[in-house]
Amino acid sequence: MPAQAPIAIVTGASRGAGKGIAQALGAHGCTVYVTGRSQKSGDASMPGTIYETAEEVTTAGGKGIAVRCDSGNDAEVKALIDQVMAEQGRIDMLINNACAVHDLLSAPGQFWEKPIEIGNMINVGVRSGFVASWYAAPHMVKQDKGLILFTSSPGAMHYCFGPAYGAHKAGVDKMAFDMGVDFADAGAQVAAVSVWMGSLTTERLLEMMAAMPERFQHLEGTLEPAGYTGDLAWAMFNDPAMMRFNGQTVIGAEVGKAYGITDDAGKFPPSVRDSTGASPPQYAAYKVK
Repeated sequence: MPAQAPIAIVTGASRGAGKGIAQALGAHGCTVYVTGRSQKSGDASMPGTIYETAEEVTTAGGKGIAVRCDSGNDAEVKALIDQVMAEQGRIDMLINNACAVHDLLSAPGQFWEKPIEIGNMINVGVRSGFVASWYAAPHMVKQDKGLILFTSSPGAMHYCFGPAYGAHKAGVDKMAFDMGVDFADAGAQVAAVSVWMGSLTTERLLEMMAAMPERFQHLEGTLEPAGYTGDLAWAMFNDPAMMRFNGQTVIGAEVGKAYGITDDAGKFPPSVRDSTGASPPQYAAYKVK
């Protein structure tokens, strides 16, 4: 553990899971770089800005630093990593959460009946996670400690919101596995992990549940806190056996239960394995050279 507060980057943290994860890491005393494109009300169809999240990180007990960064712009991602290294000298956790979620992703109809821009989540979601990791990895390997975490879902292994969503989630799961191989091959104490989150208490889902109660009534009472994965990332990073997760896709609720992480009501969130019948992918083992 570094003497200074751990340094975390959470991409796509203006709202949703990213906001919750950033707040949770702040509650654990982390310095959190909150990235996204929303700087003022109206910048996106959903409420939330990077400045509001950064303030909540600080209020929670950490230090929130807002950085306007378009995760689809390689130059801006490089500038982000350069800024963090210049100001902090290290990067302990990178939470790859940014995703270009189109408002009509969950609308009725087939994928070809929706805007082609729905496919942007393969760019800002999969490729953006690769780029951020590409810039952060050398620093983590040099300091010989780091956690790169991708936010994912069982949509990687069952139908959910169509092919773009499925490709995004399956893509980050496999990317974590392959990055894990490279980290192991380098002998670095850096872990790449993909976490299947449950249905979350995010602004978007709560709005969808209110608008279409018949479609989402099965989720009542089963939602996972938006910040649960932040608590999980903290537990993993501080686990002396963190490397056992390297290259793995895990179900957040299951690993969280093993760590004893509960929600605000003192309960363990349900596993998405039970509700979907899906299990994380099992890739063929790779023998490190």
